[in-house]
Amino acid sequence: MVDNMLPPVLARGLGALFVGRHEVVHIKDLFNTGSLPDEEWIERLGREGGWCVLSGDRRIATKRPSRELFLRSNLIGFFLMPAVLDLPLHRQAARILTMWPVMETTSKSMANGCFELGISGNKLKPASR
Repeated sequence: MVDNMLPPVLARGLGALFVGRHEVVHIKDLFNTGSLPDEEWIERLGREGGWCVLSGDRRIATKRPSRELFLRSNLIGFFLMPAVLDLPLHRQAARILTMWPVMETTSKSMANGCFELGISGNKLKPASR
């Protein structure tokens, strides 16, 4: 799921690229609303299970109680660092696509976690509090 800090068009583009392999959906399309408190969507995705989150809101990964709820809900989050968020959309998409195999491997090997997606390199860094 792609959250409100990133545009729906990004989620739809990723969804089109990975159709049949992954379901990529924007929060607005998933819940049919533009405003849903973090606590609510985190709990709902946690109950469903199997979700990863692509987000521009690092506060979820670094601040209590959001981080604790996120991890307790067994979600895996990939949080774009500010330098990535400052890029034009096409370069954000390119960076996400470059890191997609790493994100995929991480999501298959972890039960939960919060990871930072930086501007360079080919590794994810655990989000620090």
